[in-house]
Amino acid sequence: MTVIYSGHVQGVGVRYTARTVVTGFEITGTVRNLPDGRVELIAEGLRDELDAFRTALHDAGLAGFIRDEQVDWADVKNEFRGFEIIR
Repeated sequence: MTVIYSGHVQGVGVRYTARTVVTGFEITGTVRNLPDGRVELIAEGLRDELDAFRTALHDAGLAGFIRDEQVDWADVKNEFRGFEIIR
């Protein structure tokens, strides 16, 4: 799953919140700021886990900062070992 968040999403802890929230899920991937002010989240796992993770991010206080959330689904590639913030 790739999610592109837009709104006031940089400088408000989106990446760090994602890194903290993911510990409760069996998900691997990355999160990073994009040069245009959006945040990109790439995550692999079971669909139910990914949906629950997205909900948990909103519930962790990020909903007020996210104006739009573009979600794209793809087959799992098993390319991640854990979950990390890319700077």
